[in-house]
Amino acid sequence: MEGERKYITVEQLKLHKQPGDLWISIKGKVYNVSDWAKDHPGGEAVLFNMAGQDVTDGFIAYHPASAWQYLGKFFTGYYLKDFQISEVSKDYRKLASEFNQLGLFENKGHGALYSVISLVVMLSLVVYGVLKSESVLVHLGCGLLLGVLWVQAAYMGHDSGHYQVMSSRTYNKMAQFVAGNCLTGISIAWWKWTHNAHHIACNSLDYDPDLQHMPVFAVSTKFFHSITSVFYGRELTFDPVARFLVSHQHFTYYPIMIVGRVNLFIQTFLLLFSKRSIPDRGLNILGILVFWTWFPLLVSCLPNWSERVMFVLASFAVTALQHIQFTLNHFTGDTYLGPPTGNDWFEKQTAGTVDISCSSWMDWFYGGLQFQLEHHLFPRLPRSQLRKISPTVKDLCKKHNLPYKSLSFWDANVTTIRLLRSAAQKAWDMDIPIPKNLAWEAVNTHG
Repeated sequence: MEGERKYITVEQLKLHKQPGDLWISIKGKVYNVSDWAKDHPGGEAVLFNMAGQDVTDGFIAYHPASAWQYLGKFFTGYYLKDFQISEVSKDYRKLASEFNQLGLFENKGHGALYSVISLVVMLSLVVYGVLKSESVLVHLGCGLLLGVLWVQAAYMGHDSGHYQVMSSRTYNKMAQFVAGNCLTGISIAWWKWTHNAHHIACNSLDYDPDLQHMPVFAVSTKFFHSITSVFYGRELTFDPVARFLVSHQHFTYYPIMIVGRVNLFIQTFLLLFSKRSIPDRGLNILGILVFWTWFPLLVSCLPNWSERVMFVLASFAVTALQHIQFTLNHFTGDTYLGPPTGNDWFEKQTAGTVDISCSSWMDWFYGGLQFQLEHHLFPRLPRSQLRKISPTVKDLCKKHNLPYKSLSFWDANVTTIRLLRSAAQKAWDMDIPIPKNLAWEAVNTHG
């Protein structure tokens, strides 16, 4: 009965946000997820960041209807007494329910089939061209095509990571493993670790790892005050080396994007061989070994070292387009300091994301992520549905006077470079001596 219910206040809920004492609220019911954190498929960081508050909108966004049945075992017996649901959240929840009733989350289209076929065809052409042709131009073309393959494989790994591709969790996991670890050499465990935190804490300077690129890039002058990364658990020091690099970031942006894949390889190895608890560590390492077997063997089949270097650089140059796209989606979005909050979740997603406008025939190139806001609001929605819901999301933003940022690829690049240049100029004007021996300073400061 209603009179027998036990209640706690919003302020009392906030007290339960420490490791070993993690409480959350979903639709007015309070749950203790302290012991569940280590087993949470989305990672511990998500629960640590959202604990002590209502997380209804985030839960709806990331969990299928079947997940609700598992909440009962975490129920504390308490209900949240004084939480006020915003009008934006009410409309968002209504919209998510309508999409679910329409079957949009389950209607995956034929995207997975087309992706698998395209990956097989591209890999076959690359291998055939390297082994059977003696033409330098053919080998260059194969390197470029391999880059396209990596881009499309990354999109498939991304979609399956959000459980958009297959109807079965097991099949999605297989798709992640093959598309991510085996084909691209980037661990799906690393991707999940960082990507889930990014989604939940979109554009938080200290909680979102996708904005923490110090000492190379700084999208906000707040980084000049040596922010502590909650995600990595270390200080992002703005020292003379960082100041020098950031002062030139508008010049180094594109060159760094070309070799950005090297950083992803390094991050994969650092995570897999760290002491951190990692789901399916052995499987992830096996997948990485598969990649570092077939890729070096393929490169070794080229006739000389000049062609091998050309081949690798060509493939990396193509993947730079994807790295650029990822940064365009968020670098110029609004940023903030502090943890994400559940009661303005929708507003944070709209403020921190930028869509890329394009014709429908270019959707394959962007992998659905040109609809970045739509994806952030409904991450389980298959990419084939994102263009369909875009007008509805735009109308909802207009109704609540929230930004809906959509730029062409060219304009997004121009805006991003302007932002990087503005921050670079401010970094250059700061009264911090630039080291005379930058190489020595870099090694001794950052190891």
